[in-house]
Amino acid sequence: MGETESHKKAKTKAAGKKGETEVQLSGNRRLDALTASGKRATEIERSGDAAKLEKAARRLKASEAPQKVLKVPQTDMDVAVAAMRAIGVSGNVENLSGTKSKKIRISKK
Repeated sequence: MGETESHKKAKTKAAGKKGETEVQLSGNRRLDALTASGKRATEIERSGDAAKLEKAARRLKASEAPQKVLKVPQTDMDVAVAAMRAIGVSGNVENLSGTKSKKIRISKK
């Protein structure tokens, strides 16, 4: 299934002017967007499905960027926070427009 136009726009906006989209990760996976500096990794998941949100969180965890952002529709933010906690990823969960965000902090032991 192809990407929706809104998903493509969200990836491009998250990457910024000189950033990259579809960044290669290990295990034949791809990260949605990485800024030019390499400091912010972004995954966009529009479905709201808990399993898909956990997969997106795993891709963020595999990225070496210090800032990790999972962008989801506002109605799915609580499910996305739970997915990030389940996988053990510190970062932000934002709504698609970027007006609301929740921080997730996982302490390193």
